[in-house]
Amino acid sequence: MMYFPLQDIEAVKLNIDDPSHLRIHSLETFGTHDGPGIRMVVFVQGCQFRCVYCQNPDTLDVKGGSLVEIEELVKRAVRQKSYFGTTGGVTVSGGEPLLQRTKLLHFFKRLHEEGITTCLDTNGRLNNREAHELFDATDILLLDVKHINDDMHHKLTGLTNKNTLEVAAYRESTGKPMWLRYVLVPGWTDQLQYLEEWGQYFTNYKTVERVEIIPFHQLGSQKWELLKMPYSLKDTLPPTKESKEKALAIFKKYFKNVILK
Repeated sequence: MMYFPLQDIEAVKLNIDDPSHLRIHSLETFGTHDGPGIRMVVFVQGCQFRCVYCQNPDTLDVKGGSLVEIEELVKRAVRQKSYFGTTGGVTVSGGEPLLQRTKLLHFFKRLHEEGITTCLDTNGRLNNREAHELFDATDILLLDVKHINDDMHHKLTGLTNKNTLEVAAYRESTGKPMWLRYVLVPGWTDQLQYLEEWGQYFTNYKTVERVEIIPFHQLGSQKWELLKMPYSLKDTLPPTKESKEKALAIFKKYFKNVILK
């Protein structure tokens, strides 16, 4: 994979968000972790969640990053199209993409015009008409359901999981593909009771093609230090092999395709 510095893609600093530009943090080529096949991954700037384990706290500030012209991103994707093959395409991750939902709708429509498939990696914070329009233009929705218990979700992210679950229900109602993602954090999201509840909640969903378990790691801890932000999980170790195997076994009871990343 390769990350492009923003100046290499003619990013500009503006005081207001031009509708023809996306506010992004970075761009990855040849990505293989955010959707099927080889993908160009656009990491947008800004997020309303405050996850205690966030690996990219530098993407949280809605006024951070740089504005990049949507047509420039489309041109980049077209130049990489030969590498996408039959399964790859473009993924928008974050940050939280739904904060720029109307711009992303235009971006995804342009990509479809060029024959490029789309993935959206979201925490499901927003569930309204504009979000639905973007979901409908999304070939595969990557939905991060961070905790099934609302009280624990509040402690983990600072916000409720109500909208996230409503987004999952909306996607199910459309019949379009969805992947569910779950970050396994010791002491926070590895409780067997809640893993069972998570699996039971989604087991009858017909649109869930894949469930990904993403083990917690400390690779983003230095970013918290550089930003002078208090990091409450600095002493938390990654999940043990036993913990990961237990989570995998539970989810496999409820889903046909479970991947431990």
